[in-house]
This record gives sequence, structure tokens and C-alpha cells, in this order.
Amino acid sequence: MEQISAALDGNLCRCTGYRPILDSFSAFSQKCCPLAGSGKCCLDQEEEKRREEEEDLAPEPKRGDRRIAEESKRRTLVFNGKRTTWISPVALQELLGLKAKYPRAPLVVGNTSIGVDVRKLGIWYPVILHPARVPDLHVVYQVHNGLVIGAATHLAQLRDILLNVVPELPAEKTKIYRTLLKQLRTLAGEQIRNLASLGGHIVSRGSPWDLNPVLAAGKAILNLASTGRRRQIPLNGEFLARLPEADLSPEEVIVSVFIPFSNKDEFVSAFRQAERRKNALSVINSAMQVRFQPGTDVIEDLTILYGGIGCTTVSAPSTSQKLRGREWNEQMLDEACRLILEEIQLSPSAVGGKVEYRRTLLISFFFRFYLEVLQGLKCMYPSKYPDLPKENLSALGEFYDHPPRGMQEYQEVDPQQPPQDPVGRPIMNQSGIKHATGEAVYTNDIGPIDGQLYMAVVTSTRAHAKILSIDTSEALEAPGVVAVVTAADIPGENGDEYEEVLADTEVIYIGHIICGVIAETYELAKEATKKVKIEYQDLEPILTIQDAIQHNSYFDEEKKIEQGNVEEAFHTVDRIIEGENRVGGQNHFYLETNSSVVIPRKEDNEMDIYVSTQDASNVQEIVATALGVQYNRIRCHTTRVGGGFGGKCTKPSFFAAAAAVAAHKTGCPIRFTLERDDDMFICGGRHPFWGKYKVGFMNDGRIKAVDLEYYVNAGCTRDESVWEHVFSPVGVEAHLCSSPGLNDKPTAFQVADLTSVVIEWVVLNSCNVYDIVNFRCRGRACKTNLPSNNAFRGFGFPQTALSAEMWVSAVADTLGLPHDKVREMNMFKTVSLTPFKEEVDARNLVVCWKECLERSDYYNRRKAIEEFNKQNYWKKKGIAIIPMMFSIGYTTTHYHQAAALVNIYVDGSVLVLCGGCELGQGLYTKVLQKACRTLRKRLGPVIKENPEGKWEDWAKKAFEHSISLSATGYFTGYVTNMDWETGEGHAFPYFVFGVSCSEVEVDCLTGDHKSMGEAGLFLSASVFFAIKDAVAAARRQRGLNGVFTLDSPLNVARIRMACADHFTEMIPKDVPGTFKPWAIDIN
Repeated sequence: MEQISAALDGNLCRCTGYRPILDSFSAFSQKCCPLAGSGKCCLDQEEEKRREEEEDLAPEPKRGDRRIAEESKRRTLVFNGKRTTWISPVALQELLGLKAKYPRAPLVVGNTSIGVDVRKLGIWYPVILHPARVPDLHVVYQVHNGLVIGAATHLAQLRDILLNVVPELPAEKTKIYRTLLKQLRTLAGEQIRNLASLGGHIVSRGSPWDLNPVLAAGKAILNLASTGRRRQIPLNGEFLARLPEADLSPEEVIVSVFIPFSNKDEFVSAFRQAERRKNALSVINSAMQVRFQPGTDVIEDLTILYGGIGCTTVSAPSTSQKLRGREWNEQMLDEACRLILEEIQLSPSAVGGKVEYRRTLLISFFFRFYLEVLQGLKCMYPSKYPDLPKENLSALGEFYDHPPRGMQEYQEVDPQQPPQDPVGRPIMNQSGIKHATGEAVYTNDIGPIDGQLYMAVVTSTRAHAKILSIDTSEALEAPGVVAVVTAADIPGENGDEYEEVLADTEVIYIGHIICGVIAETYELAKEATKKVKIEYQDLEPILTIQDAIQHNSYFDEEKKIEQGNVEEAFHTVDRIIEGENRVGGQNHFYLETNSSVVIPRKEDNEMDIYVSTQDASNVQEIVATALGVQYNRIRCHTTRVGGGFGGKCTKPSFFAAAAAVAAHKTGCPIRFTLERDDDMFICGGRHPFWGKYKVGFMNDGRIKAVDLEYYVNAGCTRDESVWEHVFSPVGVEAHLCSSPGLNDKPTAFQVADLTSVVIEWVVLNSCNVYDIVNFRCRGRACKTNLPSNNAFRGFGFPQTALSAEMWVSAVADTLGLPHDKVREMNMFKTVSLTPFKEEVDARNLVVCWKECLERSDYYNRRKAIEEFNKQNYWKKKGIAIIPMMFSIGYTTTHYHQAAALVNIYVDGSVLVLCGGCELGQGLYTKVLQKACRTLRKRLGPVIKENPEGKWEDWAKKAFEHSISLSATGYFTGYVTNMDWETGEGHAFPYFVFGVSCSEVEVDCLTGDHKSMGEAGLFLSASVFFAIKDAVAAARRQRGLNGVFTLDSPLNVARIRMACADHFTEMIPKDVPGTFKPWAIDIN
């Protein structure tokens, strides 16, 4: 299972959850095999059968083919591209000759570093050398004082080599090897480790690379070769800092690496901290080595290295020199921390930010090294050194991931339900097999179409500016370029009232699409975009919520709900608290990026649009108005969305329209697919949130008055922050008093119903589950020069509900009461009214709350956690239980309407057409279940005549009896309404309830945490508050008992700095306003 889990390190699950994926793959593990313990495997028979089938199918290789294959292994391969020549030699001397001839040519084995430079940074290499077939670079052998490892050895191979060597050697000799294994466990993902080479890792010398500091601390030696010369150089701090006197010459190649055995009186440790434990670059990494005079704790040699501080790995030679000859004690520790902070400087404007956190890790890591060495000395000389102070024991040890375990439960089906009725049964998703096997065809999987061209876009480099000129002349002369489309090429409307398909006279965010280059291949189109020259006149940008408030820059009017008398209630309560909270934004990261394939037809200006979208009708609308044709001329096809989470509601319409304009101009099919970086850059995401609260409450925890003021950063256009959606029959124009003819061009501004979606949800859900008699919430959507933020799983609910839990938590902290008690006493419990006067039946909320308390064993866990926290100073546990009342649907009735068509053909096959989009949620499966039940009733008379017949027989007989084999379904929608003038209405069709409980353990030295349990989107807020609970325990033990705020996202930096201690006090603090920060907080 560990191998299976490791294979997922480089895979991001979008929706299903890692647990069911691992559950599925567990069948391939030895523990879960049905024949476990028998010495056999259930797959053996299938493997043997498959091998026999392959042998039967495989053609006998011809003698010439075999000879060619053998010869290719012995000769140099050369691949000539348009700009790059790729050479793969087979002998070391040949490689050295090539390096002498092309000294600037990089050596590439796995292409995990150079490949990124080429693709992301646009770096071009005329010649690339591929030495993977040179045997000398794959050597592995042991000498009397260490191991020699070939430079082309893959990191996964290095791990396997060390795993085999370590058990065979005395423990005192393998300290460096065990430290390397520790870092290899979390370095990148298994896919990268299978490709990246040891030599490439060393020579690229990236600052976050985890192995280089360990190799330098372990005194590794690089064996170099060039034509007519061999030499050795130490892999040390000077080499990693790229100092010329310690570096390779351009003609030299790393042939192998000598990694020495460790000594008895030597200790080596390594540390890293990343935002995620796996498949993430380190924020800071470190390796440290100390060697004592034999039999003492007097420092003879000391090496300290850090990655993630600058552009290269840095060392602390001055600190090491000054500490030589010192005893390994607390006085040395205090002096070392001071010296490290003096020697290793980190600018307040450092790339990556988190400056104070990174400074803290410098000395936090050294403190952990200090304790590990003390413990090692105690083990070596038990009678000579005392035990570690109990307070510090918990600083040792780090968290390790274990494969998640869980259980999925299904709702019971009524025993009286007929067995042929599939509704409610746990039926497999109809596309599940296709998804698992890769047979599912997504938009960008559609094969090339005759005459197809590709589009790449030119985007704004300014946040807010006038476009003075667009010079496309050089791009049009580039190889393979067919055309460039700009706003001037749009025959109809350029977008809608708020957003343009292509920027015309002004850009309003970095990433705003200005024009598209059309070429024979995507690569040619992408290259030509660099040749388009844009001249700008900069305008003042608004970027943050605070900027927007200062400039009164908002979309629409303030949204407000209120009940009771808030001002009067504040005069009757025992206590009042005020505070702020922030919830950061979030980028979309769906499986398939935004993709469109547009095929123009030859008659009636028709076009077929194959598009990855959640709103095909909106695509049809924007494309039709851009081309100046009626909606029925545009046919949109969406089989599956490829992941959306709200990110493909509105933006695909504009991408498809840009591609359609290109197709209209060229007369050719156009494929337009955004690369991942561009997709995240252009498309916006979850709305950053800033809120202020004022809460009045009694001493027993009952909340009597709440006043909230909320803001979201909506970005540059309304999108779904304040969303205007068009819904009208073709040919009707609301701005005219008469009906135009059918040939008149439709406009995008018809029978509009202005709906404030995200900010509405923020305000309407602002109380979450809490029944507050006197309650007021006001909300505004801020207009800024950022990519337009849009629908994102939850529609603003996660931000506002998290904020609600923050002010409830602040009440509990102020009173020193258990958080679960304060939450429970203030929850809706029966049939009640929300602040906007909608009835809510919360009895199921109470059921969920009690069941979660019971099934999580909450109170016993709480007692165990309190005892754990008393015994551990540097590790703390926390627990939280969080309720949720989530609103379903929209505040406007016609948004809920839906239609479907089902056809049964005479051979029994069924075609289902519906207005919904398959996002992986199993919509088509559910529609199919419902359709089968409905149509089976219609075929009842035929089935009764022949009960033993087959479905195909019944369908054919029904056709012969003129029984309709088609069925339509139409749902008019839930009746909803919201009057923002009065702040009242029946805003949502219904509410759903949920409760989750999470337990975490926090490493107070690094901010790393380990959580137990798996929850959905907002219910994972229980992890947030469990972490806050653990941090509060740490603060109390350090004498910090006041209320404190933690903002979201709750990353390792915020967790560590909130666990304030003497290390956080030691670091230098930067005064805001005295430096330019690396990034702006757009909250």
C-alpha cells in the first residue's frame, strides 16, 4: 500500500477523494489479495493468460529489425529539430568530445529541470546532450570508505540502492545514507523521482533542492571528466553557491558522486518544510553535520546549510568556525542561533514572501538538530550525558503520511422498492470505466480535423491601461502564421455589457486577452505571440479590497439583511467583541483546462462548438452575438466538462467566441486550448474575502446581537459576483416597443434579470447555523483590476460560513468556554426563521450534531488531547466539531428550470438528452435511472404480454403497437424570490445540514500538521478550527491567553508564527512601509 500511495504523490484528485482511489487500488496490494498468505497471487493466472495472448498476437521480429535494434544501442543517435539538435552518445569519451565541442550544451537525463526552463521560461538550447546511454554514468560500487554512484542514476534508483546498502553496514557508517533516504521520501513525486538523475539534481543547484545540502554536509566528492583530464572537487557550500573557483568548467561532466561513510562521532540531520508534505518544493530545507573530538561533545567540525533562502543553497561558514571547540550545550545553542541570524540575511522583499517564518525556521531547524545530537550522544554514552529535558522530547520526530482509511456508507433502499427500479441504488457512474481506462474523450482529446488551425493568445502585461496600438506585422510574417484576430475582426457584439471577447481600447487586468494568433500548429502560434507589439498608456490600478473601499469601487448596491434591533441589543448584553477576518482566494485547477474546438459549416453561417463548459447555452449566446447570427445557427456540444467547480460557467463563452471569430475570419476549424499557467492566470477563481464583526453576548455564551460588514474582491467584471444572465426567446428585443424580424441581429442585452450571486450567498448565509435574534449583515462586491473572480465550489458560502465560525469561536475564547457548547447553544434547533424571514426546519441539524459527537467519540477524544498537550511542549493536538447549513439553488425561479428528452430505439438502445452538464457527479447516470423507471411504466402493457422477454423485444413490440418511445421531461423550477429592498424573501428552495469533526496534531516548531479524518469542502473547516485549537493550547502554555485571529488559508507559516515562542521573538522584525513586499495581499 505504501507503493500505491507513493504513486499518487504526483496526482491531484479534483473531486472523488483520495480514499476511494486508494481503496480501488488496494486490490493490487499483498495485504488485500484474496490469496494473501498462500504464497500465490490472484493476478498470477491473469498475468500468465495475458502473456500468452500477447505472444500469440506479437509478430515474429524480422532478422533485420532485430539487427537494427541492436545496432541502435551501440551508435550515437542524433535528432535534428528546427531549433535544437538532440545528441545521445553511447560512450564517455564521445560524450566528453561533444562537451568540448558544445561547452554550453546542457546534459539532460530526465528533463525535469531543463524541460521546465524551456517550457516555462522560454530558454532555448541549440544543442542538448543526452548521456543516459553512457555506461560510465550508471556505475554503482562500494570502496573502503564509501559509495560511488553514477551521475545518471535516477533518484528512485538511488533510493533503492541505499535501501539495500543500509541494512548491510554498521549503523554508524550509514548516517548520511539514512538522511538521504529521509529526504528522498518527500522529494517531488514518484514520477519525478523515476526520471530525475542524481547528477542533474546536483548540477542544477536549485535552492529548494533537498538532496544537495545533505550531500554537502556529508562531504560528498564529485568525480569530473573532460577531454584528457579527470579531477575531483568537493560538493560543498562554495560549489552550491556557484563560486567560480569551486565550480565545473564548461567542458567538464560529472561522471559519478562519491558519498563517504559517516564516522562514529559524527552526526548528520536534514530538515525540510513545504506547504504540502509530498510533491511540493521546500519553503526551507536544511542539512547539518557535526563531528566531535572522539569521546567528547567538543565540536571539531560543523557544517550548516540552508536551501530556500536565496537563489542558491547557502552555508554558514562563519558561524561554524566560531563554534568549533565549543561544548554541545545550551550556551552553544543560544550563541549558534544568534550567529546564524547574523550571518544568513533574508531580505524583507525576498521572493516567495513568508520572510519572518523562514527566518524562524533557520533557528528552529538548528534547535531540532541540537536535540537530535544530544539524544545521539546519550545513546552512545549513556552514563556520560543526561536525559533530554521532558519539555524538549516532543520537538523530536516528524510527521509521516499513512495511507488514508475510511468507510463509505449508502442510504438504505426501501425493501418494498421493485428490484428493477434503480433510483436510490448505489449504481456505478456510467462513465466510470471510461475515465479509469482513459477512453473518455474530453474536448481536447478530439482528433485533428481537416484544415484545422490553432490559436494562441496575446494577453495584457498591464493591470490597467489604454491600448494605444497593436502591431501584428512581425507576427504575421512568422512561419506557419495564417492570421491574427483582434477586436476589429468581430462582426457582431464584442462580448456583453461588462466583458469583452477581445480587449479593444483598454485592458483591465494582467492576462486580459487582446488578440489571437492563428497558425498551423500551436507551437508556431505560441511563438508568434511574442512578436505582437502592444503600446500602452498606464492607468491607476485598483488591486485590493482596501483600495476598492478607498475609491468607492463596487459592483451594484450594498446587499443587506437585518432582523431585530441590533443597536439596542448591544446595550443589553454582558460583553461585546469586535474583530476582522480574512479568507484568501483560490485558483481553479480542474482536470482539463478551458478548451474549444470550433468547426464552421458551409451554409447558413452555422458553427459547431465543442467546448468544455458548465453553461452551453451561455456559450451559444455569446458566440452568436459575437458573430451577429441567430442562436440556432450555433450548436454547442459538451459531453463532459473535464472538471469545473464553477470555473467553467462564464469564461468558456468568451474563449469559444474568440475561437469562433478566428474560424469566421479564416474559414477553417480552430482549436483553442489554454495551457495550465494561462488558464490559472486568466480565469480568476474564488473571491478573496474581508470581514468585520461586532458581536454582543451573555456570560453564559448566548449570542444576542451580531453586526457584520463583508467585502469580496470580485475582480474586473461582474461575472458571477454580480451576475446578469440573459434568458429570452430568439428575436425578441426588450429595448424596443415592437418585435423585430427574424433576420435582425439579436443583442446580448435581452430581458435581463440582474442577480447578485456570490455576494448574495455571502450575505444570505452569513449566520450559518446560528439563530441570532438581532442580526445584521451588509455586503459589497469590490471592483478591482484583477482577473474576474467567478463561481467557485460553494459560491461564497465557504468564506461567509468560515467567518461565522470565527466570530463564534472568538466568543468561546473570550469566555473560556468549550467551543462545542457555545456552538450548540446558539444553533437553530427547530422550525425557525432565517434573518431574511425564510422558514428553516433545523431538526435534522440537531440529528447530525448528536450523531457526529457520538461517532467521533468527541468528549473522550477531547480528554485524551488535553492530557497529550500537558505532556508535550513542541507538539500540540486539537479537535473541533463544526456544523453547516448550506443553501441549495438560486434566488430566482427560472434558474432552476430543466428539460430532458429520452428516446428508445427499436433495438433497445436508449439516447438521453438533457440540459445539464456532466461534471463527474453522475448526472447522466441519475437521468438514466429516472428515464428507465419512467419508460418501463410506459412499456408495461407490452411487458405484461411477454414477461419473459428481453428489453429489445419489448422496445420493438412497443414500436409495432405505436407506443411512443420518446419521453420529454420539463421542470419549471423551484419557486424562489428575494426582495433586497426589504431584505426578505424565500431565497432558496431548501437547506441541507452537515457536521464534521476533525482531530489534528501540530508541530509547533515548523507549523506542519497531521489531520485525521476526511471531510467535504466547507466541512473541512473542522480541520481549520482543530488547528486553531492546537495553536491555542501552545499559546496558553506560553502564557498567551488572549483571543487571537488566524486567517485563511491557514498555511504552515501562519500556524508556526501563531505558536509564538522565544525563537519567534529572536528573529529581526521588519517595519511595514519601510520595504517593498514581494506580493500584495489582495484581501
